[in-house]
Amino acid sequence: MDTESDTPSVDGRVFTSTSNTTDGDVGGETYFWFDQSDDVVHARYEGGAVRLGHLVGRHLGETLDFRYTHLTEGGETATGHSIDRIEWLEDGRLRLHEEWEWDSKPGSGTSVLEELTEDEYQLLKHRR
Repeated sequence: MDTESDTPSVDGRVFTSTSNTTDGDVGGETYFWFDQSDDVVHARYEGGAVRLGHLVGRHLGETLDFRYTHLTEGGETATGHSIDRIEWLEDGRLRLHEEWEWDSKPGSGTSVLEELTEDEYQLLKHRR
């Protein structure tokens, strides 16, 4: 992996969904906790319609390529694939532009995940 500053790591960053296609299960109450080691990326996510989810994949320059699986609050399992384009925000946070597709059922879409601000992160820590 390129370690230059223009290739941001997602390690230790927390994101939430700011938009999603109607076929998606992730929403504004879903939070993603990312870890990264070299080009390996994984995250745990939960909240809203998602009881528990995991993703695993690779950091490939300006994109993330991963598979995800989760359990919904309704008791259904779901799996899929996503390619995320990484965008730097002016304040130093990251935004992920996702193109995703279900493996476990019909459907595909787009969504946006945005890194929490420090204040949002502190509020989330106190809620957990």
